[in-house]
Amino acid sequence: MDFLKELFRFLKIRKKFWMIPLIAILLILGLLVVLTETSALAPFIYSIF
Repeated sequence: MDFLKELFRFLKIRKKFWMIPLIAILLILGLLVVLTETSALAPFIYSIF
């Protein structure tokens, strides 16, 4: 959790607010990959891409 605190402090101090959507999209895609890895929905998710 210290990493996240430090990351958000960096974004706040350096005024890098444009990076927040980028980080959010990467986290969502990573979560999608992890969750669909072993689920029955995997073939449907892979057909989207």
